[in-house]
Amino acid sequence: MFEVLLTESEKRIRDEVRTFVRDRVDPSLILKMDSREQEYPYEFVKAVGQANLFGLRFPKKYGGRGLGWVSEMLAIEEIGVLGIALGCAYSLPSIIGEGINRFGTDEQKRKYLLPTLRGEKICGEGLTEPRGGSDFFGTNTTAVKRGDHFVLNGEKRFVAGGVGADYFLVYAKTDFLKALPHKSLSAFLVNRDSGVKVEEQYELMGCRGMGAARIVLNNIEVDESDLVGGLNGGNDVFNAMMVPERLTSAAGAIGMGRAALETAVRYSDKREAFGQQIRRFEGISFKIADCATQLDAARGLVYHAAKKADTGAWCRKEVSQAKFFATEAGFQAIHESMQILGGIGYTNVYPLERLFRDARLGITWTGSNEVQRLIVQNEVYKEILSEGRGTKRDIELDTPGAQKTAEKVFTEAADKYFPKEG
Repeated sequence: MFEVLLTESEKRIRDEVRTFVRDRVDPSLILKMDSREQEYPYEFVKAVGQANLFGLRFPKKYGGRGLGWVSEMLAIEEIGVLGIALGCAYSLPSIIGEGINRFGTDEQKRKYLLPTLRGEKICGEGLTEPRGGSDFFGTNTTAVKRGDHFVLNGEKRFVAGGVGADYFLVYAKTDFLKALPHKSLSAFLVNRDSGVKVEEQYELMGCRGMGAARIVLNNIEVDESDLVGGLNGGNDVFNAMMVPERLTSAAGAIGMGRAALETAVRYSDKREAFGQQIRRFEGISFKIADCATQLDAARGLVYHAAKKADTGAWCRKEVSQAKFFATEAGFQAIHESMQILGGIGYTNVYPLERLFRDARLGITWTGSNEVQRLIVQNEVYKEILSEGRGTKRDIELDTPGAQKTAEKVFTEAADKYFPKEG
């Protein structure tokens, strides 16, 4: 469906990543990660780096290809068919790299971004804390200035790469006096060998083999040169990193949903019941139609958000729309595909049960879908009310003039969007 919307360059990168997934990723790696035989996909990261497929939109001099957001979304959808764990390993250099590329110094880019995109260094993100997940600005991790360095204390949990990463981008409170929460945090690049300790490695329902863990920072000294985005500038770094964090979640979920749907289509075309292929029953074929439509709609939202991100414009609403819609569409496609396969879909004969476990995480992580809806409604209210059509009296619906006010608002809207002929 979207073939006509893609440039030749975008089609080439999609096909290149698709070939990489087919020819360079050993299926046994996924099984080893899912069975917890392998703690982190080190060889996968190395192979992606050697193929120059990390951080496609970053400058070439730092290891990227100078492409756009759409190219990166096409790539993560192709990686997504492998499941959420490898999708996460592929996305992290894009997420952490966004903060370094936009706010880091040239020295930081050469020291961290370049080797990360080459697959020579593995990165992780210290964001969520035991105290709260979505309450990011309520962080308890602190960073106190001592001469030419900072001393960090605190802990972060659900860190993908908590086991495996060479360094972490960690947020900590640096203003303890009167600053507002969003003006009190800073971002730091923290090397594992500076004393970061793994307190707990999580046993997850899905996304296995990504080294998800709780890490502790106890009097960790971080050089001032590893502060990203300036003192108390963590809010800007965070907002920038949420774009790739949520868009990669969205595109990866489409890849997982697509893999499940293709499995269900092939199965229903061969499986027979009551004397005919089960695809002939509308109870089956309508599920295929619904899932295909939802996945295409999700692609539309993802590509729209990616195109807007390419302009540099504020795209918070579009990114959040893409994240919650695509992760739910991907999960639903897997759910319905499992239903089409029946009992065999609930076994590990097919990858659907693994994809089901993986996709469930997408609805929760990188900002739960409830948080995404909160962001979207907030942006919608701001957009509409800033146009001057909404005032305090417009929404006081219990006042005597409420009906006339409402009629006026809708008349103005009708005149604007449906002008009378002549």
